[in-house]
Amino acid sequence: MNKNDIYQLRRNALAKQISNKTGGGIAVLATAPELARNHDSDFPYRHDSDFFYLTGFDESGATLVMNVIADGNDYVLESHLFCRPKDLEREIWDGIRLGPEAAPEALGVEFAHSNHDLDQKLVELLADQNAVYIRLAESAEADRRIRHWMKQVRGQARSGINPPTEFQDIETLIHEMRLFKDAHEIDIMRRAAVISARAHIRAMQICKPGMREYQLEAELLHEFRNSGAQSVAYNSIVAGGANACILHYRSGATELRSGELCLIDAGCELDGYASDITRTFPVNGKFTGPQRALYDITQAAQEAAIAATKPSNTFMQPHDAALKVLTQGLLDEKLLKLTEVGSLDNAIETGAYRRFYMHRTSHWLGMDVHDVGSYRETATTASAVSAEKPWRILTSGMVITIEPGLYVRPSDDIDEAFWNIGIRIEDDALINDVGCELLSRGAPVKADEIEALMRDSK
Repeated sequence: MNKNDIYQLRRNALAKQISNKTGGGIAVLATAPELARNHDSDFPYRHDSDFFYLTGFDESGATLVMNVIADGNDYVLESHLFCRPKDLEREIWDGIRLGPEAAPEALGVEFAHSNHDLDQKLVELLADQNAVYIRLAESAEADRRIRHWMKQVRGQARSGINPPTEFQDIETLIHEMRLFKDAHEIDIMRRAAVISARAHIRAMQICKPGMREYQLEAELLHEFRNSGAQSVAYNSIVAGGANACILHYRSGATELRSGELCLIDAGCELDGYASDITRTFPVNGKFTGPQRALYDITQAAQEAAIAATKPSNTFMQPHDAALKVLTQGLLDEKLLKLTEVGSLDNAIETGAYRRFYMHRTSHWLGMDVHDVGSYRETATTASAVSAEKPWRILTSGMVITIEPGLYVRPSDDIDEAFWNIGIRIEDDALINDVGCELLSRGAPVKADEIEALMRDSK
């Protein structure tokens, strides 16, 4: 199967849903716009994930229009790609464009047009359609354009042309598809995780007291790009000492000090897919007693969550498993006091643990680091619509992160030896038929293994 076949299969799967849902219709999906960083300079361009999922096309200024035509119990799909026309002068400055002439063969779409013709062609394609599938409430500009198209179609009423009467959210359909990774996606995500794991190892090996956070960040970026990744999947977190207790800390200039921990949450993006790994290690290569105690608790919590990450379990069961281990560990280390919380179950029920652990253990992972897809099951009966929907059942092909953590800020009721210890351990898990495959375990996790790696590198 060539790459074009993959995207054609996805478009056909979406078209089938549209045909079954509304008896055909038009789907309109634009890629992301370019964004100015400052005067005469743009941010590095990154395509829209949904658009890329259906086309494999990474140029800006493009729109995919799918015309799904009902044909008895079947359908016919016409895919129209609108893209930037060839422009030799602009290509000198900005790079080579594919252009509409080459797009059908290069991308496997039936038709391609200049994006200058989008408004005119959309009016033709919207005529006499049952439904329009768009991103609902996407932006004021997107709303303006659809109103313009609809006004033009309505203006042809005396010619016997009817406008669509139904609007559907295209994201609901695409995001459910993206939740389940195919073999092509899994292969990319495995390779992305390998690259990111190497970057974490590189950071551990080179780390020493006196370095700055940004220097470790530079080592991560070097490994990502040198290994062929196009970008980071998200802004890297390199947090030394107390900064590790800030969940979304941005890598700064803080000095990495002996006796403190360094938390790195970083992953590359490869061919449009994210990896997401967190490791925590001692700056000088040796955990202190309190650091090791909390690290071992966090690792045990992750192992409990991994054991619960399997088909037929819900999305929340890994979190619940990790939470039980973390809370018991907090009680064992007297960070939570049994005389105050009463019991392990009560500490969990009242949320006493949230002082030290304030996020969930998992999220979806895919084209986006916090990937799309509902965390709740879809209601299948009328009576279930108004009730809270149950948590999603884990199924083969889903990918989640598993990332328990503990964060201890200075406080008069906390032993000072635990102050400013922030620990998180995160791996990427592919659900398979019997459990899960950890894609990111190329980077060491056990405290002894981390210490040995850092010791040997010196």
